[in-house]
Amino acid sequence: MVSLFDHGPFRPCPAPFNMAAHVLEHAGKHSDKVALSVLGLSDATHWRYGPLQAAVLGTGHGLLAAGARPGDRVLLRLGNTVEFPVAYLGAIAAGLVPVPTSPQLTATEVAKVLTHLNPALILHDDTVACPESACTILGTQTLRAFWDGPKTEWHMGDPNRPAYIVYTSGTSGVPRAVVHAHRAVWARQMMHDGWLGIGPDDRLLHAGAFNWTYTMGVGLMDPWRVGATALIPEPGIAPEDLPLLLRQHEATLIAAAPGVYRKMLKRGAPLDLPSMRHGVSAGEKLAQPIRDDWEAATGTPIYEAYGLSECSTFLSGSPAQPAPPGTLGRPQPGRRVAILGPDGPVPIGTPGVIAVHRADPGLMLGYEGAPEATAAKMQGDWFLTGDLGQMDESHAVTYLGRDDDMMNPGGYRVSPLEVENALADFPGITQIAVTDIEVKPDVRIIAAFYTSDTPLTEEELRTYARTKLAHYKQPRAYYFTDHIPVGANGKISRKNLHLLLEK
Repeated sequence: MVSLFDHGPFRPCPAPFNMAAHVLEHAGKHSDKVALSVLGLSDATHWRYGPLQAAVLGTGHGLLAAGARPGDRVLLRLGNTVEFPVAYLGAIAAGLVPVPTSPQLTATEVAKVLTHLNPALILHDDTVACPESACTILGTQTLRAFWDGPKTEWHMGDPNRPAYIVYTSGTSGVPRAVVHAHRAVWARQMMHDGWLGIGPDDRLLHAGAFNWTYTMGVGLMDPWRVGATALIPEPGIAPEDLPLLLRQHEATLIAAAPGVYRKMLKRGAPLDLPSMRHGVSAGEKLAQPIRDDWEAATGTPIYEAYGLSECSTFLSGSPAQPAPPGTLGRPQPGRRVAILGPDGPVPIGTPGVIAVHRADPGLMLGYEGAPEATAAKMQGDWFLTGDLGQMDESHAVTYLGRDDDMMNPGGYRVSPLEVENALADFPGITQIAVTDIEVKPDVRIIAAFYTSDTPLTEEELRTYARTKLAHYKQPRAYYFTDHIPVGANGKISRKNLHLLLEK
């Protein structure tokens, strides 16, 4: 039996099709229902479906009137405000291709994007860095004026045409422009039952900013697609204040990154969330202690999902089918997923590269201007994620880390995540990261770097590791440090751990 889950192809995306029209399909029937509430600590701003759709179509008309034509790229340099999702969907409604970018990018970094994509328009918030450009630049005041202006018609067409572009970090160190088709939103239906468990009566609070793709997808488009209500905290709301908002606004679901859950639980007290059914998590691996602490504090589970910029999420647990302990969950219904070795799917229980079938409607069209990089990610009919996993007989997949993060001390391949998860709940450890280091030529050992209020006793750490890990998986060295290095996306930078030894 090989590591392959093939549920058969998902039902085809209809044609002609427009991604924004699909997302706001319920606006006509539920124009007076609240689609979005932007939550402050003392008040909230509400958007109903009718005015939201009008603002989207008004924005689409305004962008065309400003000189853009269907197929043109539109660069979004907008802040964490409602202008961001309205502009994003407005561009798509008109057949334009929005390019959302992180507001943390410098003007120099944005200049490279401009050179690469040559957008027809730049939508710019004055608080966000943007270089001088010959492009037409529209400010937020102009965008808001579009909301009440004339409306565009939905630009219907081939569901395989480009809809939007997002940037992702490339393994070569060069950011890649990931081009997604309109059909990408059609594929998100597999996530609704296979992960989110969302319906029209739900009130989903997403803890992220408007201008984060995780928020755009799970926090806004998924609730709107089913006619639910999206709840987004105002800028500056601390994670520690989210339980108050969840309770006040009767949220039934919460979506957040693992670090946000950890901060919400920092005070250690039970959380009174009577309307909450469950939470969902994505973006990085969810540590078991966070999952356990959330369930103890709220009485509700967290369902984790695995995905990437090139294909959103496709492995997950859900209310209907929780993930077996220690796994990411199973392929969502309609997905085709395999664990690959050099010669194709590997036997069940064997580590390999997590791969998704090239026919998946959520898979990217490719990297803009980089056909070689696109081809390098393919193995026959499979898209290679670059992450390692292992599938069991029930098709549940255990995540084993990035292919280039895997350790190889003494000839054994060991996942740093497995070691980190085993040691993360040792009393006193606040954060831990593991890698292998070279102690002398051609001799590598597993080393653990941890933060804590005070240095911990190495013998106690070794004794604890012996109770949790096979001998070859146990760290041979422990290093107390004041921080764990992270990359621009906030994830642990294991490649930089060795720099801590040079201080």
